[in-house]
Parts: sequence; structure tokens; C-alpha cells
Amino acid sequence: MIRRVSLLLVGALMGATAMSVIYSAGVPAQAAGNSTYRELSIFGDVFERIRAQYVTPPDENKLVESAINGMLTSLDPHSVYMNAKDAADMQTQTRGEFGGIGIEVTMEEELVKVITPIDDTPGSKAGILAGDFISEINGESVRGLKLEEAVEKMRGAVNTPIKLTILREGADKPLDITVTREIIAIRAVKSRVEGDVGYLRVISFTEKTYDDLEAAIEKIKKEVPEDKLKGYVLDLRLNPGGLLDQAIYVSDAFLERGEVVSTRSRDPQDTRRFNATAGDLADGKPVVVLINGGSASASEIVAGALQDLKRATVLGTRSFGKGSVQTIIPMGDKGALRLTTALYYTPSGSSIQGTGIEPDIKVEQPLPEELQGKVRTEGESSLPGHIKGQNENEEGSGSVAYVPPEAKDDVQLNHALDLLRGVKTDPAFPADPQKAALQ
Repeated sequence: MIRRVSLLLVGALMGATAMSVIYSAGVPAQAAGNSTYRELSIFGDVFERIRAQYVTPPDENKLVESAINGMLTSLDPHSVYMNAKDAADMQTQTRGEFGGIGIEVTMEEELVKVITPIDDTPGSKAGILAGDFISEINGESVRGLKLEEAVEKMRGAVNTPIKLTILREGADKPLDITVTREIIAIRAVKSRVEGDVGYLRVISFTEKTYDDLEAAIEKIKKEVPEDKLKGYVLDLRLNPGGLLDQAIYVSDAFLERGEVVSTRSRDPQDTRRFNATAGDLADGKPVVVLINGGSASASEIVAGALQDLKRATVLGTRSFGKGSVQTIIPMGDKGALRLTTALYYTPSGSSIQGTGIEPDIKVEQPLPEELQGKVRTEGESSLPGHIKGQNENEEGSGSVAYVPPEAKDDVQLNHALDLLRGVKTDPAFPADPQKAALQ
């Protein structure tokens, strides 16, 4: 059984990637030189000129916030100021639960399309179906809204009602459905049995991830006898990352020993190393880790640890390449500052910043015809102003981030299943993972 340790290392799900961050109560900064303070006086002069003379009265809070973010943007893409609302949203995302109705959605033809209602949530109980289109939220049209704006409107305080106008195929007219919000706990890990193989998909690294993973493995063990179970597929594709401590726990779940990850800042004395503890939840069964261009940050920590320590075979395409660590500095009721303070390194001592994790077995996932030329390959190395990694080269990081909705079309998953079942062989896939891990 993994030994749970209390860490101050956490992360935030923001945009395409997740930040590996450290919460800090604040560290005294060195005083700036006199010339720097003289330059800062210019900022005050400009602010006063804008406030007094701009053609319309400006929003002073927005001016200050924009100035702060302008300063941070000059550093790297992951350093940012979060106002109080953004900081609270980050905390909600990392907790993995919120007040809402429990539906997974996307945007299609300017309407919110329901992918699936989550079982035993207000949405499913109210009769919302997969394929429904939401045209109005509390009487307001969703047209013109971004997906995140529509989602924000559907979230809210527990025990408050929300009225959705639904367009449903076959219905004569729009349906008005009123749903009462409840606490929605999002599963961080989804699992199933693929015949004689356990499939584990880690969606994100929230406070619930390790517990969900442990429960999923136990469920698989009950469904498949130990002598029949060929191994596990750990799917980290399209996983943007999240809490660093959860990435360490998930890595440790498959390891008996060894360094999982280290973080190193500009002061060598601040280097921190995190080691695995005894206890392999998978009982030494072979593991294949799936990654693609959508695997970032915390998911790269897991893939890198299991790869370097020879506990798993990594299959797919090159990961995103987000290898920096951010410190979250609370600013009281004014929000928080997220500042890049370190890089993390895999057990072999490699930084994946700007390079990503290279799979042991490269398997491309073909794009369907309708997506040809429409899916852009993007990695950390393509972000303007990113910190250049020590191993970064012209090839850069990232790859296509696409997973087909149907398992039968999933070339990467099926390749992994064939390896575990012995249908396919590859020098990178050890017949005895326990022996390989000890080499």
C-alpha cells in the first residue's frame, strides 16, 4: 500500500496545460535597486495620466490587473496574476468537485451539445439525454457564448435551480427542463475491463485521482482473476495534468522504489526529490502507458517516472513538454500570483521542458478525413515566450492530440492490448517488467 505523505506541491488546470506548482505563504523578496524604483515611478505617472485624461473613465482595477499581467507575460506563458475569482476557480478545479448539474458537454453549431449525463446526478435524473442541444440557459440564448462561458452559467450554488431549454431530435418543440444544482464530484479516473486487460484512463490530477485509481484497480482485480489478468493500460492521452502530489502518488502506485521526480530552482539548495515507497497496486503486472500531444505536466511526470524506472512501456507520440514548476503566492482577497520558480526532472535527471516524453514505441493515431488539416500540433516549444529547455532542439515538443471516440478505431490502444496479450512483440516491451525494473 502506498504511504501517503503531506506535500505542498499542487497544480492548477489552466488552459491547454496544467501547472506543477507549489503553494507558498510568501517569501521575503530582495529589495530592488534605486534605479528600479525610479523606473516604477514612471508607471505611477502613466497610471495617473490615463486615469485623469483618457477619453472615457477607465476601470482602474482592470488597468492595474492588465499592467501586472503584462509584466508577467514578459517572463513565460505560465506566470500569471489571478484575480480572486480566477484563484477560486483554480481551487475548485483541483478539488474535482463543484456545484452543478452533472453533464459533459461540447460546443456544436453555436449550441451546447450534451455528450453524456453523468450517472446519478441532477442532469441524468431530470431526463437530459446524450445528444441533446441546450439552446437557452435561464432564458438566455447560448449563441455567441464560448463553451467555458456556458459552463460557468450552468455551475452555481448548491440547491439553486437552473432552467435549460433543450432541442431534442424527434421532439416537436423545445423542452424546458428545470434542474436543481448539487455537488458534482468528477471522477478523475475511468476504468473498464478489455477482456483480460485492465484499462485505466486518468483524466486529470485532482485531489481524488489516487483514490479513484486505487478503487479502479481493485474493481478490475475483482472482475478478472489474477492468473487471467495480462496487465494494465494506463491512458494519459489528452490529460492536461494537475496536482503534482497526485502525479507522485500515481507513479508510486506502480513502483516499489526509486526517485519519482525532482524539482530544481535557481538556488541549488531548494532542490527537492520525491521517492517511491514499497507497494505496487498492480502486483508487478505489465503496464503500457499511452501518451500523445495532449499529455502535459503531471501526466508527463508519471510517464517519465515509469519509463525511466523501467516499470512501464510508453506508447504513442511525443508529449506536450511542459516541465516547469509554478509557485502560487496568495495575495489575500486580491487573488494570487502564479510564478514560475523551478523545473522538474525525471528520475534519469532529464528535463522534458520544450522536448516532451519520447515514447518507447511510437504509434501514430490516424486522423479521420473530416479532421485532416484541422488539428494543429502544438507543444510547449511552440508557445511564445516559453522557457527554452536544456535539451530542446528544432524538433521541439508535442504531437497530434487526438483520441477516437470508439475503441475499435483506437490504433494506439489496440496496439497496447496486442502487446500485453502477446499478439505483438517489441524489444521495448519487456516480457518480465519486474526483472526489467531491477536492471
